[in-house]
Amino acid sequence: MERVVVLQGMEKVEKSENDNICRKKTRIADDIMYILIYLSAGLAVALLIGILGYVFMRGISQVNWSFLTSVTSVLQGTTGIAGNILNTIYVIVLTLLVAAPVGIGSAIYLNEYAKPGKFIKIIQFTTETLAGIPSIIFGLFGMVFFGNTLGFGYSLLTGSLTLAIMVLPLITRNTQEALKTVPDSYRSGALGMGATKWYMIRTILLPSALPGIVTGVILAIGRIVGESAALLFTAGSGFLLPRTAQGYLTKVLESGGTLTIQLYLSMSKGQYDIAFGIAVVLLVIVLAINFLTKVLAGKLDVNKQK
Repeated sequence: MERVVVLQGMEKVEKSENDNICRKKTRIADDIMYILIYLSAGLAVALLIGILGYVFMRGISQVNWSFLTSVTSVLQGTTGIAGNILNTIYVIVLTLLVAAPVGIGSAIYLNEYAKPGKFIKIIQFTTETLAGIPSIIFGLFGMVFFGNTLGFGYSLLTGSLTLAIMVLPLITRNTQEALKTVPDSYRSGALGMGATKWYMIRTILLPSALPGIVTGVILAIGRIVGESAALLFTAGSGFLLPRTAQGYLTKVLESGGTLTIQLYLSMSKGQYDIAFGIAVVLLVIVLAINFLTKVLAGKLDVNKQK
């Protein structure tokens, strides 16, 4: 009987505590913070919708098949950005060919081979500093070093090498963070079974970290597409299409303006309709890159697939 009474007493105490918690009034400060948080989120969404809506409203009428497949010519009476689109593709491919192997290799060394010490701290500090340098300074350096010293002049190659230095910290840091998410049990298990370190990295770590690596590379593409200041000093503003097959091979050594450069030049000339049309194309590319990032990251996630 005493035990039953004790249990009943404990139940009454628990019920009374739960009732007190449920009846406890929410503080006014919490309500105010919730309102401010929702207002901040709503403001961010409203700004995005406002920018997208305004740009599309001003520029969507300019975008058509002729605008995307021809170049601007006074003699032929055409206005187009085909040459700028081609230049943008050249810059993306050349930049990634240089930056992706170096960035991923640096991350593998820093995360898997290097021993903690002053040297590693210096490398990490250098990487973080590179990420914070204004792009126009990269443009000045690229113009002097790649353009004048190495003799590449105003060319797509000069612009691509400059952008490779710019996006290198982004790829390196994303790859490092992706490698850190791989559990240490994967490493110890593979090494315990007799696998070499490089075999373990190549067959276990890199496939497991692939979603994060791909995300870093695609984000780097987004920065390449949106860059203008550095390319203005290094790549020039050419917009013509090559006339021969050999011209496509030698184009990397010629001046070439990307979509952002052409956007800047159109605005400076007062050609606002063309500028907004280019802006629409750039926004579509950026949105497609973000969408592609989420899709690939989900499909390449080995842990989720398992």
